[in-house]
Amino acid sequence: MKPTQLGNSDMHITPIGLGAWAIGGDWEYGWGPQNEKDSIETIHRAIESGINWIDTAAAYGFGTSEEVVGRAVKEMGEKPYIFTKCSIVWDEKGKVGHSLKPDSVRREAEASLLRLGVDTIDLYQIHWPNPDADVEEGWQTLADLQKEGKVRYIGVSNFTVHHLKRTERIAPVTSLQPPYSLIAQDVSDEILPYCRERNIGVIVYSPMGSGLLTGKMTPERVQSLANTDWRKSNANFQQPRLTRHLELAKILEAIGGRYGRTAGEVAIAWTLRNPAVTAAIVGMRRPDQVDGVVHAGEITLSEDDVQKIETFVRENP
Repeated sequence: MKPTQLGNSDMHITPIGLGAWAIGGDWEYGWGPQNEKDSIETIHRAIESGINWIDTAAAYGFGTSEEVVGRAVKEMGEKPYIFTKCSIVWDEKGKVGHSLKPDSVRREAEASLLRLGVDTIDLYQIHWPNPDADVEEGWQTLADLQKEGKVRYIGVSNFTVHHLKRTERIAPVTSLQPPYSLIAQDVSDEILPYCRERNIGVIVYSPMGSGLLTGKMTPERVQSLANTDWRKSNANFQQPRLTRHLELAKILEAIGGRYGRTAGEVAIAWTLRNPAVTAAIVGMRRPDQVDGVVHAGEITLSEDDVQKIETFVRENP
């Protein structure tokens, strides 16, 4: 995998990064129960396969994901880049809230450093621009943490162009993390072109539609998802959208067959075609899942491939 420079940083990251949302296990926005041994073996397999960065967040499992990532990379000689996020907070009862107040952001950063077992976070990101009125305060705090050497670079997630402009008045934005896939293309018209123009790196999340475009999802599998898996009640996993998405996955599977690749890898490759996209965050929960996504950055889709995919998307909005 050929690494690409991330925005204004000196980090060159592989086109695929390991997303550690699901390995956080059960919480308000979790993916159901997760086995820690599987998580650690998955991280090791991903790094051994050439992936050189991991994206996590304090909120994933209320610290669990960061702790597992920290344990997994502890004994590694050459550690991967580790990206994490702040702004989602929780209380002792597990109720989720949001804060961008300086004291809260600083507490989060210190806690993340401790859980990850690192002296410096490679990329620290605001998870959501919420509360909106506190975006500037939060971003200024990230800029201060960067000057203090506690984080190397600072970025944002789920921000609009409006939010990006507000933060850029204070300090340069290294990267944006938006949702982007064949199922969620809202950022393609305004946000991605803006990032490309401003040299803001883009690491997209959910490029396989949270599993819908892997070629392995079925109505039966949706029904069998844990009740604590956020996808079970999501509209994209319900009819009539579910049938539409699974038909799209079949097209991706047929295209992937010609390259010896999976439907999921084709879905990821489609996102990487956009010149504004630096890399894609891909969630992995078991070691075998690594093999089904890791080669996505090596696929060059033909114009015919793209036309088939986008014709379906256009005719089945």
